[in-house]
Amino acid sequence: MVPNITEAEAANELMRLAKQIAKHDRLYHAEDAPEISDPEYDALVRRNAELETAFPHLVRDDSPSRKVGHTASASPLSKVRHEVRMMSLDNAFDAEEVEEWVARVRRFLSLAEDEPVAFTAEDKIDGLSCSLRYEKGVLVRAATRGDGQVGEDVTPNVAHIADIPQTLRSSQAKSSDASESVSTSLDANGEWDGPEVFEIRGEVYMARADFEALNARLMDDARAAAEEKGEEFDPAKVRQFANPRNAAAGSLRQKDASVTAQRPLKFWAHGWGAASDVPGATQAEVVRWIEGWGVPVSPLFARFDSAGDVLAHYETIAAQRADLPYEIDGVVYKVDRLDYQQRLGFVAKAPRWALAHKFPAERAETTLESIDIQVGRTGKLTPVGRLAPVLVGGVTVTNVTLHNRDEIARLGVRPGDRVVVQRAGDVIPQLVDNLTRDEPRPEAKMPDFSRCPECGSEAVAEEGEVDVRCTGGLICPAQRTERLKHFVSRGALDIDGLGEKTIDQFFALGWLESPADIFRLKQRREDILALDGWQERSVDNLLASIELRRHQLSDRPRGDEAFDIEGAVRIDRFLFGLGIRHIGIVTARTLLKEFRFLYDVRDFAERARAGDDEARERFLSIDGIGPAVVDSLGDFFHEEHNVQVWNDLAETVFDDGQPPEYKFKIQDSPVSGKTVVFTGKLETMSRDEAKAQAERLGAKASGSVSAKTDLLVAGPGAGSKLKKAEELGIEVVDEAGWAKIVAEAG
Repeated sequence: MVPNITEAEAANELMRLAKQIAKHDRLYHAEDAPEISDPEYDALVRRNAELETAFPHLVRDDSPSRKVGHTASASPLSKVRHEVRMMSLDNAFDAEEVEEWVARVRRFLSLAEDEPVAFTAEDKIDGLSCSLRYEKGVLVRAATRGDGQVGEDVTPNVAHIADIPQTLRSSQAKSSDASESVSTSLDANGEWDGPEVFEIRGEVYMARADFEALNARLMDDARAAAEEKGEEFDPAKVRQFANPRNAAAGSLRQKDASVTAQRPLKFWAHGWGAASDVPGATQAEVVRWIEGWGVPVSPLFARFDSAGDVLAHYETIAAQRADLPYEIDGVVYKVDRLDYQQRLGFVAKAPRWALAHKFPAERAETTLESIDIQVGRTGKLTPVGRLAPVLVGGVTVTNVTLHNRDEIARLGVRPGDRVVVQRAGDVIPQLVDNLTRDEPRPEAKMPDFSRCPECGSEAVAEEGEVDVRCTGGLICPAQRTERLKHFVSRGALDIDGLGEKTIDQFFALGWLESPADIFRLKQRREDILALDGWQERSVDNLLASIELRRHQLSDRPRGDEAFDIEGAVRIDRFLFGLGIRHIGIVTARTLLKEFRFLYDVRDFAERARAGDDEARERFLSIDGIGPAVVDSLGDFFHEEHNVQVWNDLAETVFDDGQPPEYKFKIQDSPVSGKTVVFTGKLETMSRDEAKAQAERLGAKASGSVSAKTDLLVAGPGAGSKLKKAEELGIEVVDEAGWAKIVAEAG
């Protein structure tokens, strides 16, 4: 749940989350140098999911829910494109969420109450994902996950991992209950007779004891080297691995495979990717085949017939966690039947048929030392508690968000209080209890919410809102720099080389007062070059990146280059980058699909604010656009300084000051770009499954019939929607007709 939060706050928080999670994805997947623990990372992802569920129209183009891992780093290892994408997993944190997932699976598959669903369950090891491609039983390539689509080739490195066979064993596999032989992968001549191609996927990891021995060896080697050179040995300067997962990732991703050979790495399988043939009808059967080929799987892997049984297995594994020889952070559940898995399909980055049940986060006590106020991009004043450093889940915590004035009052907190901090469900740790609220305490300095701490402007709360915002707008330094940072952020213009520190530096020098000044930086090339830390190459790269964005936004090639519509920065991201309240990237895209031109969005917004009911209704007739969006657009263009920023940008960026038409691609199918409505009882699939099919075919699945509806799929019991569709002359097909459309689309 997301109580007491406005749409604007949610949009702002989603922006920060996307940036934070992308950073930690890069540190974890690409650099093997995480700064936060798994529970802390899970809290970020969980908060992102909560906000996206509460505000689905705010889902960002760069949302973490649409990404897996991180783009393969610019390392010496060559890149490998996965034939089948390596997905991530959605998370659950308690039994109720697991039961709800099971219920969603049953609803999606339209299963009767008495129809059983079996699951597999196994401990979730904390390692580095790796895909092993075997052809005719021989290992031909090994690759890391990377961003799920492109990973790094580590084939020479895995040759030194004893658990990974170079040739699959042709011994008999076992059935899912391990009590009888299924088949053999030998033909009559004793040669490999398994799948022509089979990618085994799993985790490369390091056992706890091996991790401790490796760090001890690194310390001993450093001591010996110092003694040999006659230098004083300083243990603090020895670079050791922070945890087993880090050690495994750093050991595998080596340019020199001989380094990997010296590291005690292990592997176990939990699934598969590309396969010319799958030797089984269930998850359990295929996993036992993999085990039979000589590849280790989890010793705690098992199959169960109910949600209650898998939850009991979770408790069994949790009880053993501290004594296991390897690190785990939860239990993974998967729907056992492969035909069910195929029907369930995937969401943006994860399969619907699998779930990671994470172990709970930790709590800790500490002292609230002070309360400060931070000013966000939209002017919101957010109180932040400064804590005496405390270790929670292996991470030192010093800050906690207090959200707003009401939250401070609810908790009754003042500087000096003893508080309980929890690392779950929020962007930064959540303060969950005040242990000294009823004790007598001296007067403490509390934050002043009546004035902006950055510019001194009056701070007010709009009617019906609990949040207080600075009225300074673009005269407020905090808002100006934050708006500039948002404008060049990954989800907006994504300008390489123009990070937060650079913006702060250029702003302090007076070079960046508004977004249009970014496109004037080429006039300051020599000034930038004179600054410490800047070289000709870095300056030219920055200016080239800015110029590229200018050409992309104007929809014209730079030189002889052409732009990929999906890869370039388009005007939907320009509109999002303006930082208008309630206008996330999804909303920006929705508006431009309807109006096609930025100036039409502005024109209708100004007319709607002036009282033009027809203009307002044009907005409200768009699915996903509500009154808050219309009002925000109108208010933005009513402010003179915003109009000045807009006009300055248009003249600086676009040819003749005219933004181009918004262009977008749709999938080629009989229903591409059309609006489809499902009504009545569907007998061969659930409503969710049908909507998912429509979206895969490039159609929009709507819940109501209107003049904009193109197709109605009517099952038995269809009522008012069918009648309205017939009255409007909308095409109507039954479930079999829809199945034919899906089949023809391939």
